[in-house]
Amino acid sequence: MAVQKNNLRRLLRTVEALSDLGPEMTAEREFPQTARAMVSALLQAGGAREAVLFTFSDKPSMLSSVASEGFALMPEPAIMPLLPKHVHALTSAHGPVVLNPGSYDIFLSSNGNVAPQLFKCIAPLKVGGKLVGMVALGREADALFDDEELGALDLLCHYVAIAMQNHVLSQTLAQRVSENLRLLASLHGFYDTALEAFATAIDVKHVNIHGHSLRVGRYASAIGEAMGMEPNDVAALRSAGYLHDIGKVAVDKRLFGKPTSLDAEEFREMADHTIVGHQIVSGVQFPWPRIPEIVRSHHERGDGSGYPDGLMMEDVAMPVRIIGLADTFDAMTSERPYREPLSVGNTLSEIVRLSPQKFDPNAVHGLLLQIRRDSVGSNRTRFLEDRMAVNIAAGDIDQLAATLQHKVTHGRLYLT
Repeated sequence: MAVQKNNLRRLLRTVEALSDLGPEMTAEREFPQTARAMVSALLQAGGAREAVLFTFSDKPSMLSSVASEGFALMPEPAIMPLLPKHVHALTSAHGPVVLNPGSYDIFLSSNGNVAPQLFKCIAPLKVGGKLVGMVALGREADALFDDEELGALDLLCHYVAIAMQNHVLSQTLAQRVSENLRLLASLHGFYDTALEAFATAIDVKHVNIHGHSLRVGRYASAIGEAMGMEPNDVAALRSAGYLHDIGKVAVDKRLFGKPTSLDAEEFREMADHTIVGHQIVSGVQFPWPRIPEIVRSHHERGDGSGYPDGLMMEDVAMPVRIIGLADTFDAMTSERPYREPLSVGNTLSEIVRLSPQKFDPNAVHGLLLQIRRDSVGSNRTRFLEDRMAVNIAAGDIDQLAATLQHKVTHGRLYLT
């Protein structure tokens, strides 16, 4: 029983470390500060008293420390030149390695300013099979490193490797984002969680849009589920929602906090995020081919009044229509510097009023269905979570659905 409690406690520590590490990696700060946060998380996951984070350079082959914790006599920076056999061994290692007297020379060199014998466990950091750094742990807090600690360390190292790779990239902003997306797309088991972290980074520019991309992804996937879409298509909607505003990384931060309407030039700059985002994601091989199209066209509207291309409803694919609706719903129910948020009831009434001219009626029906499920408590996971109250009764939602159906079947001008 004591062992089970210890394992559970360690698992909880790992989950806590993961939840803390995401915001640290996406915050706007200097890399050394982020590196220190990563070292603390690695210490917690590995159950060690000492840890150091190294970056790897191949010309010449060398490990250089960027942050450490717990070591009494760790040089700054600690340098370890590597021979080709060391690089090969680190690159070929599968996960963390517990060192013993016979294995130090296999992985590490004694020619630097730090003794390899200080380290009891190492974890190579690799991205796409390429060595980008290394984590080294010193004394273990309890006894020997066990499988649970090594597994937790291996899990965190996937995220740390991506952060390390991002640190060494010397490309333009859009190139850095595209490269990171390629890396994230290759981590099959961590794909959805990693894109959630990316969505958080996209929305970091202003407090009023925090969580927007995450909500759009979740709203869109729930609407798709209500429309009877296949699970893979629902997953595609969630990922596209997370990334739909990725072009906003290139928008001036001051525009997000402006308390009045944007002027024509400012609006153009904001609207260009669709084009910039399309350029960023077009070179990434996603499992879902429509993501670039969704990023470019999520502000198009059925009557041609949207941007950037003024497309009509028949020219916009259903996934794009769903993301556009989810984006609008979240924007209307969220606070902005220039207005208070609208209630759920008022938002739904306005969306139905604008349908089917601007919004796809099938997608709107999916939205109404999910909120109706919330109102009667039948959703296993609440559509709106705990962010806002459902201030509209199920009967009123049914009336909105009937109004929408009447507009579609009797107007007959905007049938889909």
